[in-house]
Formats: sequence, C-alpha cells, structure tokens
Amino acid sequence: MLDKIARAVLYEGYLLYPYRRSALKNRQRWNFGVLYPPAWAAAQTGSDRSYFQMECVAIGESADIDVSVRFLRLRERGGRQEATEEEIRIDSARERVKEFAGGEAELKLHAGSSPPSIRVMVRVRNTSGCKSDVRDEVLLHSLASAHAVLHIRNGEFISQTDPPEKFREAVDDCRNIGVWPVLVGDPGTRDTMLGSPIILYDYPQVAPESQNDLFDATEIDEILSLRILTLSDEEKEEIRRTDERARRILEDLEANPEHLLQLHGRIQTGSQPKKGDRVRLWPKKRADIFDTLLAGKIAIIEAVEEDFEGKLHFAVVIEDDPGRDLGEMRQAGHRFFFSAAEVEPILA
Repeated sequence: MLDKIARAVLYEGYLLYPYRRSALKNRQRWNFGVLYPPAWAAAQTGSDRSYFQMECVAIGESADIDVSVRFLRLRERGGRQEATEEEIRIDSARERVKEFAGGEAELKLHAGSSPPSIRVMVRVRNTSGCKSDVRDEVLLHSLASAHAVLHIRNGEFISQTDPPEKFREAVDDCRNIGVWPVLVGDPGTRDTMLGSPIILYDYPQVAPESQNDLFDATEIDEILSLRILTLSDEEKEEIRRTDERARRILEDLEANPEHLLQLHGRIQTGSQPKKGDRVRLWPKKRADIFDTLLAGKIAIIEAVEEDFEGKLHFAVVIEDDPGRDLGEMRQAGHRFFFSAAEVEPILA
C-alpha cells in the first residue's frame, strides 16, 4: 500500500486530461510539492518555496529511523518535459546530512518534552544555483512532488492528526512546512510516516478498483476513462506522442475496457455499517472547517439513507458531543452526513 500512496503523491497533477501537450493546462506543470531553486523562490510572492520541513514525534529509547526522500526530476526531451523518479536515502545510524545533485536532505533527532519521546525533523532543500526567471527553465532545476518516507525500528511514531493526550503538547510543538506527516501502512501500525505535500489523513488508501495511474488531480476514474476512450483517432495519436506515461494510460484502457465495469456501481458487502454502529470519520473533500475538525473522530450512526442514484449516506453524531443526550434536539446542530467511503467501521 505504501508504494501505491507514494506513487499517487509523486504523480498527482503530473499530467492532466486530455493528456495532450497542446492542451492549455498541460503547458505548465501542476505537481504538488515542487521545491524550486532558492533564487526563484525568493523572488515569488506566493507559496513557491525551495525547501520543506517535516517534524513529528516518535517514542522508543533505542529508536532508529531511516529516511527516503522521493521526487521527480524533469528533463527536456524532444521539445517536451518528461519526469524521472529519484530517491535519496538517509540511514540514521550512519549519517544525518546527505547531499545530492541540486539538493540536500537532513535528518535530526531531538529529545522530546515527554520522555521517552523524541522529535524527528527532516528538512529537504533545493540548493540549485539556477538564476533563470523563465519557469520552464526553472522547473528543470526543481524537485517536483518532493516528499519523505520515514521508517522506525525499536519504536513507533505518534499520530500528528489524533495523538494521545500525553503527547499532544509535543505534537503541537512540531513545525511542518510544505508537507504534512501521516501514518501509512495497515491501520494500527506505527512504524512508517509519510511527509506528504498533499493533505491526507492517517492510513490513506488507494481504492482497489483504481488500477490505472491517471495523474489528474481530484479525478473520478470512471469519468476520465470513458472520456479517454471517446477521443478521436487524431487526439489519441497526439497522446501517444506527448509522454510515455500518457501513452500507457491510453493503451491500458484500450486493452482492458472491462475495467470500467469494476469502477461502476461497486457494492461492498459483509462490513456495511448500520444504525447504532461506531465509526471513525475520514472526510475526503475538506470542503469546510468541519471536514478538518472531524477527521479521525469517532461517531455513532443515527440513520442510513440512500439517494436517487443508489448511493448510501450515513447520518452521524459525534460520540463525545455533549449534545448527544438531548434527544431529537441535537439533530439540528450536531448531525453530519458522510458517504460510505468516509466512514471506517470500528470493530468491537
């Protein structure tokens, strides 16, 4: 699962539908987490930066932590930019700072305020001396989709999203710039932390129905797949010439059209939450402040409703909401609706 999540982070926004170089939105890269040369970042007034900093809390008196820094390096090939994947590793038992072409990665471990906790800091910097003010040229000296993966031995990481009360102050003191740490792997495991440039919750997953890398941020696989298959022969030919990864998207869909049946109307059975069940909330849209505040919260299902498209929606109340005991009056202010993909059953 880690590899799928890391790949999604690397390529989200890399190439957008209709996957043609001539398309206006593909004349400029839309990758998340780009680390630009310092001269470019200093001249910008927006959020462009030349580094990211990830801080999180771990416990374990003899903990040993390794870091993998991953990013895309853009190259000019045949009049277009294509990406190659790069990975830099830091072994905490042997080194703390590692230089690589155009960049530097650093790992620091500090004693925490709540022994035996430690604060883990990873900082990755673009050290390129590029002085160009042309964005396409600058991108060739940038680290695109940069993120970090931390593995711990003889210890465990503390959730940055929902930490135990005794570690909350230590977590609140962490300073994250450009990335957000989330636990990854099987739910409940705490040996791997991802510093993601995309806002995620702990234990993110790629839906098993999604078999193709579509790269298009916030995509809906079924709709994109159908649109790709209905392109004209001329448009498909341009896709084949645009980028090797775009060509693979097209060829995979044309070779396996039955994949669309797996994307449409899939119903999961056996673990369907029902009224009265306890669930953990994982809002996906982050549309408003409640989506952020409720992430990771435990709730009770009050009702299960089905819309005219056959999709299930769960009306829930938060388990620790003080208004839960006020009967029907609570529904006006404290009842929330979530989709099936946003609730995680809590087994007794």
